[in-house]
Amino acid sequence: MLLICVLVVVIILPKEKRFKFEFEKGKVWMHPDLISPFNFAIEKSSRELESDKKEAVDAVLPVYRFDNKVTAIEQEAFRIDFDFKWKARFQEKTNRAKNFKAGIDLIDEFYKKGIIQLNNHYQKRKNADYYLTIVQNNVAASTNSSALYTPSRALDQARMAVQKDKSLEFSFLIDIIQDHLQPNVIFDEGLTQKLEQEAVESVSLYRGMVQKGELIVAQKDVVTEDVYKKIESLRKEYEQTGLFSGSRRIVALGQLIVVGITLSLLMIFLFLFRKDLYYDYRQLSLILFIVSGMLITLSWAIKVELPSLYYIPYCIVPIIIRLLFDARLALNIHILVVLIAGFFVPNGFEFAFYQITAGMTAIYSIQTLLRRSQYLVSAFLILMTYFICFAGTSFIHEGSFVQIDFINFAPFVLSVLLSLLAYPMIYLFEKLFGVTSDITLMELSNTNNPLLRELAFKAPGTFQHSMQVANLAEAAIYKIGGNALLVRTGALYHDIGKMRAPNYFIENQKKTGNPHDELTYEESAQIIIRHVTDGVEIAQKNHIPETIIDFIRTHHGNTRVDYFYQSFLKNFPDRIFDEQIFRYPGPIPFSKETGVLMLADSVEAASRALKDPDARSIDNLVDKIVNYKLDQQQLVNTDITLKDIETIKQMFKQMLMSIYHVRVEYQSMGVKIPEKPFVES
Repeated sequence: MLLICVLVVVIILPKEKRFKFEFEKGKVWMHPDLISPFNFAIEKSSRELESDKKEAVDAVLPVYRFDNKVTAIEQEAFRIDFDFKWKARFQEKTNRAKNFKAGIDLIDEFYKKGIIQLNNHYQKRKNADYYLTIVQNNVAASTNSSALYTPSRALDQARMAVQKDKSLEFSFLIDIIQDHLQPNVIFDEGLTQKLEQEAVESVSLYRGMVQKGELIVAQKDVVTEDVYKKIESLRKEYEQTGLFSGSRRIVALGQLIVVGITLSLLMIFLFLFRKDLYYDYRQLSLILFIVSGMLITLSWAIKVELPSLYYIPYCIVPIIIRLLFDARLALNIHILVVLIAGFFVPNGFEFAFYQITAGMTAIYSIQTLLRRSQYLVSAFLILMTYFICFAGTSFIHEGSFVQIDFINFAPFVLSVLLSLLAYPMIYLFEKLFGVTSDITLMELSNTNNPLLRELAFKAPGTFQHSMQVANLAEAAIYKIGGNALLVRTGALYHDIGKMRAPNYFIENQKKTGNPHDELTYEESAQIIIRHVTDGVEIAQKNHIPETIIDFIRTHHGNTRVDYFYQSFLKNFPDRIFDEQIFRYPGPIPFSKETGVLMLADSVEAASRALKDPDARSIDNLVDKIVNYKLDQQQLVNTDITLKDIETIKQMFKQMLMSIYHVRVEYQSMGVKIPEKPFVES
């Protein structure tokens, strides 16, 4: 599985050679003197390129064309309009010819020089009047819009000219002239845009050349703005062209070594600290799938030339691993993924700083998942971590508050939003790989769950016992470290098998009688033992996850049902029998959580037998029960230490001070046997 994962990742990763120097603007160059190995052009920064493109566009003059059709139409329209209105208004006046000549001369003058409608875009970009290109009869000439008439300027000129001759009909002529002042110098938007596009395309992407053998930066010199551009241009040439000698096979070999050693360390970690995952092929395949999936996503982003590799939601990996497994594994996997990714992103150290800090925040913020609202709180804290890191590195680079370009923070915002996809993905992984997340545990631990409601209805005493066990086990696991939500959920379901025969268990029995009085000791023992196998069957039928079913299987381990065993020995001392009849099938607990539940279950059940509970009796009870489980080798497969045992005892004693329920006492613990048989929980 490891080999397949490594090969898949290496095959997908880009095979371009990586620039071997790390550098940052404003920082000291810590490498040997950098000499240009060949001639290369210095690329302009995106800001410089945008500025040059804007200047190129501004230099293009808007293009206008003379429209002779407009001139002819308006001249003819003036003649017709003049005759019609003159006859209607001045039938007896004899100076018609003079007025007509004055008006038509002005119209001819205006259209000959040109009437233009100024463009607001160019007025704002340049001045109220601006330079332009006029095309007339396929001949282009540059001029200023001030040399042309606008409708308003032409009307003002007409008023001045008509006012000079008192014999002219001023208002009559001005009204007619105003009606026939239409622009005949028309803006050619299509040609102008074409010229602007050509100007943009003609802008050079480079701002100079670096000659072969030229010193780019000396060791311990500060990387200034100009030096940074030269090094960045060299890096792109190195990674994007074949100017350097080298083999893609050698690059692939290097990637194989890097990815192989990294994922091997992950496997070693699992072998040393999480053997349960190391030997569980389904869960191990899920872990490797998540790791390879993130690295494949990174490779895809590089190949499609995503504007920023920070768009990728790297924090989705620690979130998923934390919710499916644990925080320690999540942190290890996240660091390993980030270390591999650092080879393929610009400024790998800075990238690793961003992602490791954000990943740690993601893990810490969901350390204890109690509410779904923690998802949004976690996303907010991740975003704040990114912002603080972004601000800090920007201060280092720019040395100023005002020069920070906060638009560069946008990829981090999108990355955090995409990280929320972790939660629907967790549901998918649970179904595909058979793992259980804290989200599912939250749903199962809700006492309104149908199976728990059925338990409360059919076996109310057992339900109350399970609630008390859950409280004890949860408090203890908090103290020694472990998955409190898991142990609480397991405690709520550990006795669901008692629903099949609730009256045979003392917490559910009524005062009218004990059904065990009519059974042999062997039959009673088998009914009691059967609640474990019945519980497993019920849980599986209701699609309860295997991690919870493990609590049902192990909460009695392979101990004996001591009451019926001791009663059988007392009444039939000479009879030969199989001791396994009185022993639970097991297995014994194999984790902190299952071990703590076993102890909490026995302690809670025994505490109900105390007649006059006080500090001394509770101390003695807890010590006897825990020591009994240790003597029976029930905790040898758990990773509970002796220090943990003492902590668990102390926690149980503190909580039992406020708990008192009458319960028959355990003969195996050194107390007397009651007259009628009973059932331990």
